Amino acid sequence: MTNSELNRLKDKAFQVFGIFCTFIGLVVLGIFLIDIIIEGSRRLDWDFLTSLPSRRASKAGIMTAWVGTLWILVLTTLIALPLGVAAGLYLEEYGKKSRWGDFLEINIANLAGVPSIIYGLLGLEIFVRQMRLGSSLLAGALTLSLLILPIIIVTTREAIKAVPRSIRDGSYALGASKWQTVWNQVLPAAFGSILTGIILALSRAVGETAPLIVIGALAYVPFTPSSPLDEFTVLPIQIFNWTSRPQAAFLENAAAAIIVLLVITFLLNGLAVYLRNRQQRKIKW
Repeated sequence: MTNSELNRLKDKAFQVFGIFCTFIGLVVLGIFLIDIIIEGSRRLDWDFLTSLPSRRASKAGIMTAWVGTLWILVLTTLIALPLGVAAGLYLEEYGKKSRWGDFLEINIANLAGVPSIIYGLLGLEIFVRQMRLGSSLLAGALTLSLLILPIIIVTTREAIKAVPRSIRDGSYALGASKWQTVWNQVLPAAFGSILTGIILALSRAVGETAPLIVIGALAYVPFTPSSPLDEFTVLPIQIFNWTSRPQAAFLENAAAAIIVLLVITFLLNGLAVYLRNRQQRKIKW
């Protein structure tokens, strides 16, 4: 067998292996989704969505949990979006190449891989104890913002880096300043990729449980929060609470809550794909 034939055989073998791995992942995901839908669809109705928590499984609902999840999602977006995009923009467009810059870049990339419970401990010390925010929505949103900030910064930098140099040169040639070039040319061109990264980061924040448990988010909250300083619970904590109970009826409630959480996550991911494709159709380099 010649080297050319051997290489073609390796390519074919890798394709088969890749298809096999993808198939395994899809089968596992399909089994999980079917099991959850069968288990939770019996409990999922309007009363389940609009009822307060209860010690009786048949009367328990997720209203406080999904309202708390929406609060956390909005507050985290308002905090993390401007900070992450501004930091990424500065590091990529204004930051000078130096050892300090390289050190900062490596540490931001490493922070994206730090376990979420570490951010929970950080949030507990800074926001809950030092800033005395207590186990509030604001403390939870600040903690989750720390969690997703490295992801947004890295995504923003990569999106800006992908904008061709010729666009900047053309803007400078017409007499635009650096800020005008960045604001009117670079950011619009990179907007689709930046937004995709932000939404995917928020999707991760919506599903996080460990950091919120560490800062003291409650499993049982008999009221819907009305301000950022109120105590709260979220869907992942509610699911964790129900799955830890021995009664089978609570497991059915947990499955129904998982369906709601999956719908929220799929909607966010679908929105990210739609915005990215829409933006890519507008930009032609």
